[in-house]
Amino acid sequence: MATEGGTKAVMAALLANTGIAISKFVAAGITGSASMLAEGVHSVADASNQGLLLLGGKRAKREASPAHPFGYGRERYIYSFIVAIVLFSVGGLYALYEGYHKLSDPHELESPMVAIVVLVIAIVLEIFSLRTAVQESNAVRGRKSWVQFVRGAKSPELPVVLLEDIGALVGLIAALLGVGLAVITGEPIFDALGTIVIGVLLVVIAVVLAIETKSLLLGESATLEHIKAIEAAILEGEEITDIIHLKTLHIGPDELLVAAKIGVQNSESGEQIAAEINAAEDRIRAAVPIATRIYLEPDLRRESAE
Repeated sequence: MATEGGTKAVMAALLANTGIAISKFVAAGITGSASMLAEGVHSVADASNQGLLLLGGKRAKREASPAHPFGYGRERYIYSFIVAIVLFSVGGLYALYEGYHKLSDPHELESPMVAIVVLVIAIVLEIFSLRTAVQESNAVRGRKSWVQFVRGAKSPELPVVLLEDIGALVGLIAALLGVGLAVITGEPIFDALGTIVIGVLLVVIAVVLAIETKSLLLGESATLEHIKAIEAAILEGEEITDIIHLKTLHIGPDELLVAAKIGVQNSESGEQIAAEINAAEDRIRAAVPIATRIYLEPDLRRESAE
C-alpha cells in the first residue's frame, strides 16, 4: 500500500516538475529574473530526484543473490539519500550563489509579467502534486502527526515527495513575492532576496531528508505496533514460556527481519520444539506480513541467557 502510494505521488511530482521547469527557464530567459532561474534549477533538481526515487524502487525489487542474501530493499534508502545530496547541492547551493550574485550586481527585470504568470501557473501545478502526496500519505499514516509520519516512515518516497513539494510551493511563493516587490518598488534587490530565501529553504529540507534517510540506512527496528504484534504472536503458543530477547531490523521498507530467542519447556523433544517454532513463525507472518525473514532460537530460560 505504502509502495503503491509512494509511486503514484512520485509520478505526479515528476510530471508537474518537468512542466514547471520548462516554463521557469523560458520565463527566466525572457525576464532575467534570478528567482525564476533559481526556481528553474530547483524544479530540475526535483524532477531528477523523482527519477532517482523511481529508479531506486525498481532496483530494490531485484531477487536476492549469494552476495546479497537479504535482497536489495535498502537501495530505496540509498537513492533517497542521493536525492538529499542533489537537493542540497544542485538546488540549495546554486540558489544561494545566484542570489549572492544578483545582490552584488543587480539588474532590472524585463517583462516581469511573464514571470508572474509562470509562477502562478507553477503554484497551481505544485498544489496538484502536493495534494496527491498528501492523499497518498493520509492513506498510510493513520493517526500519526505529520512530523511523526515523516520521522517514522520506513518507505522513503512519500516523506521525500512531501517535503520537496512543500519546499517547492514555499519557494514559488517566495519567488512570486520577490518578483512582485521588485516590480512594485523598482528595486531588483527583492528578486535577489527571494532567491536567497529559496536557497536557504532547500538547504534546510535537504539536511532534514539526509538525517532521516541516514537513520534508515543504518538500520531501524520495527515500529512499536509491529513489535507488540510479533511478541503477542510468539507468546500465543502455550508451549513457549517467554521471549528471552527479540531483535528486529528493516532490510527494506516492506521487508522486516525478526530474530528472537524464546524459552521452551525442558521436557520437550526436538521434534516438538521444531513444530512450535514453525507454528510461531506462521503466527508472526500472519500478524505482520512484512516479516519476510524470521529466525527463532529455542532455549531454556536462564538468568545468564543472552
